[in-house]
Amino acid sequence: MSSVSIIGPALNGIIPVICVVLAGLACMLAEAFRQRGERMPIGGLGVIGLAGAAVAVVLLWGRRAESFSVVRADDFGLFVQLVLIGVGLLTVVFSPKAIERDNLPAGEYYSLILFALAGMMLMAVATDLLVIFLALEVFSLALYVLTGLRRAEYSSTEGAFKYFVLGGFASAFFLYGIAFTYGLVGSTRLDKVASAVQAQALTGDPLLLVAMGLLLVGLAFKVAAVPFHMWTPDAYEAAPTVVTGFMSTAVKAAGFAVFTRVFLLALEPLRAEWTPVLWVLAVCTMILGSAVGVAQTNLKRMLAYSSIAHGGYLLVALAAGDEVGRASILFYLVVYAVTNIGAFAVLALLGTRERPMETLDEYKGLWHASPVMAGLLTIFLLSLGGFPPTAGFVAKWYVFSAAVRAGQFSLAIIGVLTSVVSVFFYLRIVVMMYMTEKGEAAATPAVPGSALAALSLSAAVLFYLGVLPTRVLDLAARSVASMF
Repeated sequence: MSSVSIIGPALNGIIPVICVVLAGLACMLAEAFRQRGERMPIGGLGVIGLAGAAVAVVLLWGRRAESFSVVRADDFGLFVQLVLIGVGLLTVVFSPKAIERDNLPAGEYYSLILFALAGMMLMAVATDLLVIFLALEVFSLALYVLTGLRRAEYSSTEGAFKYFVLGGFASAFFLYGIAFTYGLVGSTRLDKVASAVQAQALTGDPLLLVAMGLLLVGLAFKVAAVPFHMWTPDAYEAAPTVVTGFMSTAVKAAGFAVFTRVFLLALEPLRAEWTPVLWVLAVCTMILGSAVGVAQTNLKRMLAYSSIAHGGYLLVALAAGDEVGRASILFYLVVYAVTNIGAFAVLALLGTRERPMETLDEYKGLWHASPVMAGLLTIFLLSLGGFPPTAGFVAKWYVFSAAVRAGQFSLAIIGVLTSVVSVFFYLRIVVMMYMTEKGEAAATPAVPGSALAALSLSAAVLFYLGVLPTRVLDLAARSVASMF
């Protein structure tokens, strides 16, 4: 098929990223020209940019457009970009109330969100380790600032500083891994790394194993895998709640996109060496995320450990590595993105400056005060717990099925058991909302109509994917196949 040519053949593969970057620049300019106290729909500029990026992704689908030999917009990368665009649109829709409540600079906020998305979208289609590193740093710097955007709050600044320091160490590990890889094979392009490792019989080279380990540390930090998870609870609690939802979903999508490319493409010849390591990481991540989450009374910290546990389930699919496992990664990312950002959005929309709605006690009797929001939060929590007929059940089913098909029976059993444990802290919130007397949730703020519509659509998507997942699963399988 002929390639799409909107700006130029060399830029075809990064047209969606360019759309998002231009939207971010537009938000910055709008903030610069906005008069003090003037209300300006800056978020609308973000919606326009993200819509343009979505159109570009659709036009590029199936064409494998390349840019400068280091970016390839194959269907796998475009699928992840669509997930990221969806997360970005939901974040923008849920943000106005949070911006007003926390008195955040709207232009700065939206531009940082969009620049972070641009870095993640570039990361999803990058086929060169150096480009992956640059994209990683672009979105990481934006997230550090977003985490500490509530500058007047000490906890926000502290959480951002911890995230920045630990993120800097993780980036250094990843960069050293790139340096070792280049020194051994003479290239940082993923296809050339794979060819060199196979052709030169480097599979037993200790320096290559060191390079693989360093790359693994950098990526494991980004997806909050144990023992590189220590930043997650503090950063999630410190950031504005909508930003926390954005971080927990978009970073996972971009991180596992790179994880899949690097380990199932470039380092595929080393599968015998990295599979046991991923096995251990997956087990530790699932166990710690589920066990420590049970002890939390702060909902943002509880959902942080929930995010860690879900990263473990994705590592299970990655360790399986077969066709079902690869497809289940993409399907799981879709389900997790919709579910988790919906849960955090409910927390953000119900919270006020005086009562942030972050502790369990604040949800007592929420059903009496706001039955719609209680019902929506219940749907998201049940999907996180893997209850049918929500999409969370189907996503976990395919992940554990992939582990069984690959002969990883113990990994599948541990995954199921930790998933059962995690059900406790999801249902505990549901019990608080429905089976206790009216508490502090007796008076809840009004929810904007656009946000309520987005939440309702998200809940509908979860039921649709829980009952009729075949189309999206087939699309995910075809998208992963385009990577090879």
